[in-house]
Amino acid sequence: MRPISGASVDARGRSGKGVLALISGVLLLAVTACGGSGGSDAGPGDGKGENAGAAGTKQSQAVVSIVPKDGAKAVDTSGALKVSAGQGKLTEVEVKDTKGTAITGTITGSGASWTPATHLAAGTRYTVHAVARDSEGRTAAEDSSFTTLTPKNTFVGDFTPEDGSKVGVGMPFSIRFTRGITHPEDIDKAISIKTEPAVEVAGHWFGNDRLDFRPEKYWKSGTKVTVKLNLDGVEGRDGVYGKQDKTVSFTVGRNQVSVVDAKKLTMKVTQDGRVVKTIRVTTGKSGYATWNGQMVMSEKLTVTRMNGDTVGYGGEYDIKDVPHAIRLTTSGTFIHGNYWGGDAFGNYNASHGCVGLSDVKGGYDSGAPAAWLFNHSMVGDVVVVKNSADATVAPDNGLNGWNMSWAKWTA
Repeated sequence: MRPISGASVDARGRSGKGVLALISGVLLLAVTACGGSGGSDAGPGDGKGENAGAAGTKQSQAVVSIVPKDGAKAVDTSGALKVSAGQGKLTEVEVKDTKGTAITGTITGSGASWTPATHLAAGTRYTVHAVARDSEGRTAAEDSSFTTLTPKNTFVGDFTPEDGSKVGVGMPFSIRFTRGITHPEDIDKAISIKTEPAVEVAGHWFGNDRLDFRPEKYWKSGTKVTVKLNLDGVEGRDGVYGKQDKTVSFTVGRNQVSVVDAKKLTMKVTQDGRVVKTIRVTTGKSGYATWNGQMVMSEKLTVTRMNGDTVGYGGEYDIKDVPHAIRLTTSGTFIHGNYWGGDAFGNYNASHGCVGLSDVKGGYDSGAPAAWLFNHSMVGDVVVVKNSADATVAPDNGLNGWNMSWAKWTA
């Protein structure tokens, strides 16, 4: 490589020493300017700018604490997650699962702590990002992750009506749990119901394994109901956790209520408040009277077998082909077609507790009263029985919570 000859002697005859002296002078000036001599001519380099910069980069005094610790496993789904700030206030807390779903929560104590608004899902990894600000406005952040426990024992809730159903105005949302629940308050918090149009809906426990929801009065026709079952990770009883995370929606159809008068032996079918048909019936005979009260249609069977053995009336009847049967109670009360009743309809009570309507064997006649009712009814329609010799049906015998006052339902 050739030396740069111009560095020794340029065209004007100046030596390289002059150039070196000039360069050295520039370097010296630069060093002097950066150092700051503290003299009267120092100007901006008098040290004030340096001190201000150090103060601006001073570390925040706020301390963010996250429990459980980073990397923790088998964390409980409730009560374990806590975020707090010392010497500062929390300004942001973000908790997400691996799908990006956020867990809502509330900053309390004037920024001292954050707690989740709900339980966590089981067997799930969560990440936590938290930020706090000290009194000088400087921020500190902390990140962590942990995994919740995988339960050995679980439960689910079997529910009715099914997702996407269209139901009658009396249909409650009923859940039957596969394990007895000893922490009902946690189940209550994990279930939310939204309606359009809005109406107050309340839940009522029957024993420790069934929870029904309904409004004070029958649903308004056209109401859309959405139920969120956020049961995954809920500890329903000690050591037993829910494993459901499901949304269920159903729509309320036209208003149909049928009133059976056990003395007059008639049934008046009303739709949207107007009587559309009057049908002669037979109800429970002496000693087998039909329940009084409001009963919700819970199941429709085109044909079914009815055997007295199943309801404690052993040997009294066994009819293998009962047509157009609609269930009203869990204990076995139906409103159904009857082809063997002769002239009982409208004349005398002859059944073992059911409401019977005239029909034909095989149920092929669509013009028969039982066939008409079957074809014009849906699950969730209401049948009201009055003037019977029996008591009022129990609210938990079928989907019949309407026989309980609103005050008792919400107590």
